[in-house]
Amino acid sequence: MTGPHAGAPVAPLGKTLSSRILVVDDNAVARKTIRSFLNWHDFRVCGEAADGKEAVQKVRDLKPDIVLLDINMPGMNGIQTASKILRVSRRTKIIFLTVHNNPGTVHATQTWAHGFVAKSAAGTELIPALIRVAAGDWPGRTGERAPTF
Repeated sequence: MTGPHAGAPVAPLGKTLSSRILVVDDNAVARKTIRSFLNWHDFRVCGEAADGKEAVQKVRDLKPDIVLLDINMPGMNGIQTASKILRVSRRTKIIFLTVHNNPGTVHATQTWAHGFVAKSAAGTELIPALIRVAAGDWPGRTGERAPTF
């Protein structure tokens, strides 16, 4: 394949993914690792943010298609950040990427999330989750609203 999407991950039905991804995590090493992992898989990382306030501003400035969002951050946590992001940009999709993989946390994110991936499972679950969300397929999808899985 040649052109602007050469080498881009392939979504179901042969569509290429050109989604712009913002990585939000208060841990600089985690952000760098996630960015490297996504770049290795030919995803387009458009930026990074270290906290919720910075994430909301980057969403305004960069207009990412998908935000990979940690939950436990100083100041504004990931759930509060997701709420603000969706007020700023209803088209932006949120995938929580966190170490907090317990039923209570998963349930708390459902109002705002288009996906949820535990960091411990990122190696096998992150890429499929990104492909599903970029293709418009997530649990409980109802138009452009966040799901209520």
